[in-house]
Amino acid sequence: MRKYFEKLAQIDRRIIYLILFLTVLLPYLFKISLPMKPLPEVVQAYKEIDQLPPGSVVMISIDYDAASMPEVQPMLYAILRHCFSKNLKVVMLGHWPLGIPLGVTALNEVAKEYHKKYGVDYVFLGFRPGLAAVIINMGKEIRSVFAEDYWGTPLDSLPMMRNIHTYDDIAVIVGLEAGSVGDAWVQYAQARYNAKIILGGTAVVAPDWYPYLQSHQIVGLIGGLRGAADYENLVHHKALAYYGMTPQAAVHILIVIFIILGNLGYIALRRRK
Repeated sequence: MRKYFEKLAQIDRRIIYLILFLTVLLPYLFKISLPMKPLPEVVQAYKEIDQLPPGSVVMISIDYDAASMPEVQPMLYAILRHCFSKNLKVVMLGHWPLGIPLGVTALNEVAKEYHKKYGVDYVFLGFRPGLAAVIINMGKEIRSVFAEDYWGTPLDSLPMMRNIHTYDDIAVIVGLEAGSVGDAWVQYAQARYNAKIILGGTAVVAPDWYPYLQSHQIVGLIGGLRGAADYENLVHHKALAYYGMTPQAAVHILIVIFIILGNLGYIALRRRK
């Protein structure tokens, strides 16, 4: 037994990498999934959007970049599919310049799936510098910040935007975050204008928002890949996040096993010496 553990301690790292690679790849190839009950805070976010009457406006803020894309982008796709399937209007903007292309790509792709028309069913505003000033001034008049959309079209020439001026005309704001912009949405849009806010973000930043959820300053929370997977499940469109949960769980278990075996091998080597 000791010799076996000694061999484990000296195993070629390339074999370990190969095992990790297969652990991630095989569940994706065969679409193996674990049974998951959606988290209450994700269900709360889903219900908040699901109960909106057709024609209601949802504002989505893209506040992340490519580094956080694997966790947050699946949330965006799931939420867009939910909105368009309910015939809700979508206004999108972003406070992270590097996230703007991610928002444009997802919005155009999902809008095409549901045969939605730009300017009638959805609008992309783009980016303006000055986080706090942008959020505060949009509460007074969106056109004071965004006189035109991302492509330079005046807002008043877009049929959807003619009756959208402030947060009073927006049913819910969804902030998809990889940093502290979510706090700004709560501190300025919710505290000052009583806007309804749902926050979604990486597993690193999401725990900081639970006090907002408990104090009812936000009406839903989608955290990390698990939150994205839950939302995909709720909208009945299982995709990258949902099928990514099994490889993630398997790799975590595998790493724990490697740590245990590595320590047993180390102990065996020390005893021999």
